[in-house]
Amino acid sequence: MVVADLHAHTTVSDGTFTLDTLVSTAREADLDAVAVTDHDRIHPDLDAPVVDRDGVTVVRGIELRVELPDGERVDLLGYGVDDDPDLRAECDRLQRDRRERGRRIIERVEEHLGVDLDVEARAGLGRPHIARAIDESDAAYDYEDAFAHLIGDDGPCFVPRAVTPVERGVDLLGDACAVVGLAHPFRYDDPAAALDLLVEYDLDAVERFYPYADAVEDDPDAVESLAREHDLLLTGGSDAHGKELAVDGLDARRWVAVRERLPGP
Repeated sequence: MVVADLHAHTTVSDGTFTLDTLVSTAREADLDAVAVTDHDRIHPDLDAPVVDRDGVTVVRGIELRVELPDGERVDLLGYGVDDDPDLRAECDRLQRDRRERGRRIIERVEEHLGVDLDVEARAGLGRPHIARAIDESDAAYDYEDAFAHLIGDDGPCFVPRAVTPVERGVDLLGDACAVVGLAHPFRYDDPAAALDLLVEYDLDAVERFYPYADAVEDDPDAVESLAREHDLLLTGGSDAHGKELAVDGLDARRWVAVRERLPGP
């Protein structure tokens, strides 16, 4: 039974939950805890690393994309984020880039399709926002088509964005967070290299449970073996961008192990 969903996004990045609806949905799903892990951004309405909201433990987190020396990009999850000025400064830099990148993608899509997307370039803007706007426009593309044919990495309207170098990202999260882990290890082009980061950079955790894991290609036994060998915490969550929680996450025993590493309350 899932009691903690440690991977959820809000309207602060590319999710559809507000903080209030996230907490109410967590309560409806009988969750003990939920983590707010917005992309490259710390939720401004959480004033401590861990807070209690209506009986739900809410963990202030972050999902930070980092770039490896070979150009591969992976996501790190930080939990129990303290008010660290260096991490906030990096998030501010990344959000400025997101606004500019978003503006350029919107302009390219509107010119390419001849439509008005009615979406604003702002902090927290991600491609999912633009894909939703394309879906809702007069263009003959739905959400999936938008990524596949327009704004995906090989699309005609794609614009790359700034990403934090891995060593810098690990240092920032290590200084600011109680727990730092690797997100969804089998989403990357080279999962083995991504898993090597856990040892190379002495991370604390690895995301073991997520709903889009591929039963054929993913190797959870390898993750659990690595976690045992290097005393890593196992984390998990829905990676929620919509309105549903507890699709995946931690059972009570595994949540207790993570909770012990987090600060109060």
